[in-house]
Amino acid sequence: MKTTPEQHPAAILPPEDKSHVQALRHVFVERVLSVTQTTMDIKKLLARAFPDVSNEVNGDLRAALDQLDDLKCCLDSFRPLNPAQLENLQRSFDVSYTFESNRIEGNTLTLQETHMVIAKGMTIKGKTLDEHLEARNHQAAIEYIRDLAAQDVSLNERLVNQLHAIVLGGIRPLDAGVYRKVQVEITGARHVPPPPYLVAKRMEDVFHFYDEYASAFHPALLAADMHEKIVTVHPWIDGNGRTSRLVMNLILLQHGYPIARISGDDDARLAYYAALEQAQVDGNAEPFRHLVVDYIKQSFFEYLAAVVVNAGEDMETKGAYFYERIAPFM
Repeated sequence: MKTTPEQHPAAILPPEDKSHVQALRHVFVERVLSVTQTTMDIKKLLARAFPDVSNEVNGDLRAALDQLDDLKCCLDSFRPLNPAQLENLQRSFDVSYTFESNRIEGNTLTLQETHMVIAKGMTIKGKTLDEHLEARNHQAAIEYIRDLAAQDVSLNERLVNQLHAIVLGGIRPLDAGVYRKVQVEITGARHVPPPPYLVAKRMEDVFHFYDEYASAFHPALLAADMHEKIVTVHPWIDGNGRTSRLVMNLILLQHGYPIARISGDDDARLAYYAALEQAQVDGNAEPFRHLVVDYIKQSFFEYLAAVVVNAGEDMETKGAYFYERIAPFM
């Protein structure tokens, strides 16, 4: 059974261990939180403890994956999170993830506008109906993958088409959850997706890959590879990027990771497309794997920073692994 942040069991510590955790936390509060209450400074502290070891040129992917395992142990040491804290974290991550994922595809809603559309149901003057639907649909899709992760549902082709149907609902209803029936070209890209008559077979191959390697691959690599393989097939007429990123994050959630947000600003988008193209055209998936691993690491930093800055009295006996790991860098 894979564990999600909501499901992870609380550690049962003997009294002397609880006192040890409280002492570690006290030192952390005195040396760090007494100086700053911002998550930005906590992320800088984490960056010292977990320095960059991964990039597209000469990074050590194995070392980067080991860091993710270490960061997950840090986060696990705080679980289960207070329900109110967990809800606040998820709400913040979901809005920014929706904003970034839609921005990659050309949606012009700002982060604040995305929040207003999702949380308040507002209509933003000057923005199209499709842009509003893209925000609302993406939020619904996030809620769907969270439910799937909590139920430990196995990833399959039918489920992914259901996810796509949510993404495209009301925008292109006849194409939602349905494989494309026409040839497509991606403007400015060297990669040419397969013809429509091969789409079903290629997607079948993608899920044969998943079934074979789901237990063998590191979760971050499995998530990256499934993202790349689905978007390479480009199985739908629209919504391929958003759906493939949602599949990536479903896999991460199923393994107890936070959602990873690939940035949608111009430079980040170009780097994302370039790494994808190397996998699609040159057969070199390593740059894309590095890119995804780096984004997962950033999400761990943000999640942990938010947890420790907002830790209340109910967290006084949690976080032993994190405090031990971070102590030399305070």
